[in-house]
Amino acid sequence: MKNTRAMMMIAVSLIAGILAIVFAARWLNQQSSMMTRKVAVAAINLNLGQQLLPEHVKLIDWPGGSVPAGAFGESGELKERVLRVNLQRDEPILESKLAPVGTKGGLSAIIAEGKRAITVRVNDVVGVAGFALPGNYVDVVVNTKDDRKPKDDQSISKIVLEKILVLAVGEEASRDDTKPKAVKAVTLEVTPEQAEAIDLARSVGQLSLVLRNQVDVGPVKTGGVTKDSLLGIAPPPKVEPVAKPRVVAHPVAKRQCIEVITGRERSEQCF
Repeated sequence: MKNTRAMMMIAVSLIAGILAIVFAARWLNQQSSMMTRKVAVAAINLNLGQQLLPEHVKLIDWPGGSVPAGAFGESGELKERVLRVNLQRDEPILESKLAPVGTKGGLSAIIAEGKRAITVRVNDVVGVAGFALPGNYVDVVVNTKDDRKPKDDQSISKIVLEKILVLAVGEEASRDDTKPKAVKAVTLEVTPEQAEAIDLARSVGQLSLVLRNQVDVGPVKTGGVTKDSLLGIAPPPKVEPVAKPRVVAHPVAKRQCIEVITGRERSEQCF
């Protein structure tokens, strides 16, 4: 009798323990679902300017207390949106990383508001040996002639634009590459006024690009380099013009003449 009662107590204890475990697991699952949210992330590596397709997006659980601002909870909200930056796999897709609604894919989607894109023809040297990559900043130098100076000293090189963003090199706009690329053209992001300056500069001389540190934002004002300053030749001394003697013309007094008649002879006397 005692053994039976003990066995029943043990069975009841086991059942109670199992039920406690089941309820605890269910409660933990409920708490876990309440503490996480679905967040849309990149399913694969994506490039800037790329239009999002359903296969590019997936939803994952994200801790509810650390969901990034601008995150999306449904993949349908991202239909046909265009990326302004590169995204790595499993990186959250945020509103700040997308072009405005209605923007089509391509380079135009990544141009900042109020800016323009202009392409400059380059070679291995002018293009900084291929090291000017998308996302870098460059200065633009023009080599031209200054017609106001003597013929032997007309050549001048001058920085005309500073801290210009490189949008694309050749036909590539990816900013993940660090390997130099030999290209024939570089596309720059400029203001409308800077676009006019570049267009004029390439019509009057040859353009070169100067790669600069990405965190160096200080402007540098230069007077340009001429042939004489490059070779260290001092400019010739100025020759002061010699003053010419001034000739003053005095007015000639008007002569008075009279007619003199002597007998049959007639003459004229002037004084």
